[in-house]
Amino acid sequence: MSKKEQCQRIYYGGQALLEGVMMKGTGHCGCAVRNEKGEIVKTVVPVQSVAKKHRFLALPFIRGVVNFIEMMKLGFQTLAYSAEVSGMAEEEEAEPSRFESWLSEKCGKHMMDIIMGISLVLGLALAVLLFMALPAGITKLTSSFLPPWSLTIIEGVIKIAIFVGYLAVVAQMKDIRRTFEYHGAEHKTIHCFEAGEELTPENVRKYPREHPRCGTSFMILVLMISILIFWFVTWDNLIIRILLKIVLLPVTMGVAYECIRLAGRYDNVFTRMISAPGRALQKLTTREPDDAQIECAIAALKIVLETEIPGSYPGVLEGVRHSFKTEETEQNSGSEDGAPRSGSDGAGA
Repeated sequence: MSKKEQCQRIYYGGQALLEGVMMKGTGHCGCAVRNEKGEIVKTVVPVQSVAKKHRFLALPFIRGVVNFIEMMKLGFQTLAYSAEVSGMAEEEEAEPSRFESWLSEKCGKHMMDIIMGISLVLGLALAVLLFMALPAGITKLTSSFLPPWSLTIIEGVIKIAIFVGYLAVVAQMKDIRRTFEYHGAEHKTIHCFEAGEELTPENVRKYPREHPRCGTSFMILVLMISILIFWFVTWDNLIIRILLKIVLLPVTMGVAYECIRLAGRYDNVFTRMISAPGRALQKLTTREPDDAQIECAIAALKIVLETEIPGSYPGVLEGVRHSFKTEETEQNSGSEDGAPRSGSDGAGA
């Protein structure tokens, strides 16, 4: 089997970053981010899934939840890294509050991990409020005017409306719109690679910006599948219903993930039906990229391919970083005597 055929047997995916793109392979994550000088800073790091150590976590319906958690963690990490490289983190810096100063003093180099953890918890709490408690509460309040069989459908429609409305609003923001352009570049590049064409801006440009294995498709499928699963969850007690929805969420995510895998692997009437809602929604979450953004997506994919299958793209790893620590964070988290860390685990290749 040729190196090219080896590559194409693997399902690669990615994520839009701030002024860049992240691509993930079987055991590595590659980022290509433009700095303030307009240069592409390329980084590749090993990413080991816990499912490789515990095989039961790779079983169908379980692997979807594992993948979601791991991608959330990796997504936060790479977004923070891209903010540093692109210079956006510096633009948003302000005088630290008393709480931030206290947290920095107490937590030191672990402060960012703690902040990311708190952000994740708050984000999940907000998601539960918006997509579980609020729709269920509104539906319950109007239940006396509605036939019982329609309650779950109406609740699902409210959840989908909130989700689509949120995306429509944030898509109007300038910075988000630019990130959505990188999202389009990521999808187009994956399409070009899966078609077996050479990864050039000219080839990538002609492919669609919607992709069946997108996270947007996953989220809308979770909401749609929840209508079927939660049809059998009680409406008698609103609190119990919300708690049961939280407990059954991993089931919903597991089913949605398997549907996404099928849609990405096969092209038939059934998989096109699965993909249709996500593809339609991706018209909001992706925008047509320019060549500079496509170059970032190509660079991110090539460094992952060359790392995992050496010889795929010779020479692309020259000057590539092997850590998500920038020079600034290296200096701030140096050795105990205050000296910067050595280049062996630093930002340099």
